[in-house]
Amino acid sequence: MDREERIRDMISKMTLEEKVSQLLYDAPSVESAGIPKYNWWNECLHGVARAGLATVFPQAIALAATFDEAFVRKAAEAISDEARAKYNEAVKQGNRSQYYGLTFWTPNINIFRDPRWGRGQETYGEDPYLTGRIGLAFVKGLQGEDPEHLKTAACAKHYAVHSGPEKLRHTFDARVSKKDLFETYLPAFKVLAENGVEAVMGAYNRTLGEPCNGSTYLLKEILRGKWGFKGHVTSDCWAIRDFHENHKVTGSPEESAAMALNAGCDLNCGCTFPYLVTAFKKGLVTEEAIDTALGRLLRTRFRLGLFDPPGQDPYRNLGREVVGCEKHRALALEGARKSIVLLKNDSSLLPLDDSAKSILLIGPGAINLLTLLGNYYGLNSRLVTLFEGIAGKIRDKAAISIEYRQASLMYEPNHVSSAVFSGTSDDVPVYGLDGVDVVIAAYGLDGCMEGEEGDTIASDSNGDRDAIELPPWQVYFLRRVRKAGKKVILVLTGGSAVAFPEDIADAVLFAWYPGEEGGNALADIIFGDVSPSGKLPITFPKSTEQLPPYEDYSMKGRTYRYMKEAPLYPFGFGLSYTQFRFDSLEASSARISQGGSVRIRAAITNTGKRGAEEVVQLYISRDSRGGDEPGASLRGFRRASVPAGKTVAVDFDLPASAFESVNAEGENILIPGSYTVTVADAAPVPAAVEKGAAKPATVGITVY
Repeated sequence: MDREERIRDMISKMTLEEKVSQLLYDAPSVESAGIPKYNWWNECLHGVARAGLATVFPQAIALAATFDEAFVRKAAEAISDEARAKYNEAVKQGNRSQYYGLTFWTPNINIFRDPRWGRGQETYGEDPYLTGRIGLAFVKGLQGEDPEHLKTAACAKHYAVHSGPEKLRHTFDARVSKKDLFETYLPAFKVLAENGVEAVMGAYNRTLGEPCNGSTYLLKEILRGKWGFKGHVTSDCWAIRDFHENHKVTGSPEESAAMALNAGCDLNCGCTFPYLVTAFKKGLVTEEAIDTALGRLLRTRFRLGLFDPPGQDPYRNLGREVVGCEKHRALALEGARKSIVLLKNDSSLLPLDDSAKSILLIGPGAINLLTLLGNYYGLNSRLVTLFEGIAGKIRDKAAISIEYRQASLMYEPNHVSSAVFSGTSDDVPVYGLDGVDVVIAAYGLDGCMEGEEGDTIASDSNGDRDAIELPPWQVYFLRRVRKAGKKVILVLTGGSAVAFPEDIADAVLFAWYPGEEGGNALADIIFGDVSPSGKLPITFPKSTEQLPPYEDYSMKGRTYRYMKEAPLYPFGFGLSYTQFRFDSLEASSARISQGGSVRIRAAITNTGKRGAEEVVQLYISRDSRGGDEPGASLRGFRRASVPAGKTVAVDFDLPASAFESVNAEGENILIPGSYTVTVADAAPVPAAVEKGAAKPATVGITVY
């Protein structure tokens, strides 16, 4: 029998109750149909998570900061190797429990519209194009290229219009215009749905009045209708229970289960789908609808090879030796190096040279493992902190003296005072700085301060942040250090934008949550073995006051595309240890029409004295745009290695669709007129060049 015949045969051998049992995330075995027990809930956001030892790659937002699709795909391939190895070992031991399966509920491709959202660290940033490209690379790395056999199954989440507040996620209704919906919130989901992602997870909230896991509009009309999605849909965990308990759109568990199933949700992470048996008896659902959902789930299991003889499994030889191997550790180091963003470097303080003979390392972030991990992480026996990375780097540098003092705590403002200084007056000096040439200060955020609801013990807002500013007790201490007149390198960790006074440090590195090799990567950059090349996948506003109300899902005033004020640091920004110049743009044609394309060639010159990588970014703007249209939209990016004193050419092929706009009805339209194509190393917004970005190059294109 072929696959579809086998699926029909399995379904025919099952009772209604057995069929319903298979629509739950912790599906039991059904011996009569030859179906073993399987748990669908598995995690691998930046490495296999919650299943013991694994390679810990930089957090998802840091992967986006690499602007490197090829690297992200390699990292995901390594993760899927470890996932298969763990699955193989678990099956040998009879372990079919949660977190040891092959269906992974990642990537999170929600748009990071507001930096207060604690789970924004799980995303690929604020831009739909970047999110779609990085998300697709990750999916391809997880799933492999075989159209018939999946290495692992990826899941695009959380569909849709979901980005906080965490404390309201079980109750709120995201009211958005169709323009914002199709221009910002849905494009990345469309890219993944049309390019083979195996699963989609619905969000907790309602969107336009309907709970996402029971939305006919989102699931039937758009996902399966317009986009032709063929995979399965899973609910977020216990989200269907929210229908009657929190959203109040149904009156009972039976009605909630029926609403979700009838809209196209196939799998329930939670406890509501068992009520489908009663719902069927009440006429709320048909057995055909149950069979359709079950067929989709069995199809995924077949594609994963879960019903094939062991000898036919192409991944059967992956064993425990691949988990956390040196090859994967090297990839984790590469990712951390490529993701770290140099925000400021006054007087070229970085990289440190031989004149820095006495270094004081301060701050709780230097020894805090949580600054490496972010959320949804695995375990590793060699997590390298900044303290350890710098100590290892100077091991062979006998001329350098270094000391470490924690100086203050990460969270508690009542414990600002420490052994290094005491008191609260601005006149109180910081002790221990005599003879110090440079201070490296490690501050910012960690996983206790931002993250998912329930996981953040140092957050007063269910994992969100009420303010995006660097915590005031951290600023207080850094100002004391600055007042002592010492050069300061500030290393900030976090998964979202942090607003900070620019005068508190001479140089600033933003490290995200850089994974197991984070400390080594930072040391490599601080001492100049590697030139920083990470770019911001989110805008850093100057203050919380620059943000619209958190609960408002309108894109007006949000992200680089719609923000009118100058930010602290713009999307796409990141300095290097050399300088680049964009010499010219050449267009293969000055005109383009529907169905056509144009090639843009950019010449980028390294005018400095050291070779380095630069992320070349291409943006498109409509010259006569309306007030609600994006100021500019990313439509291409490339990593280019440019030797010192050399020029390289970077090509972008732009289809006519890259120039399309979205109208009030959510339709993509190509509006005739003049457009500007900009190639730069940061978004073409106020403050980019004055912060140190290169002057952009532009060329005009006429759409007709």
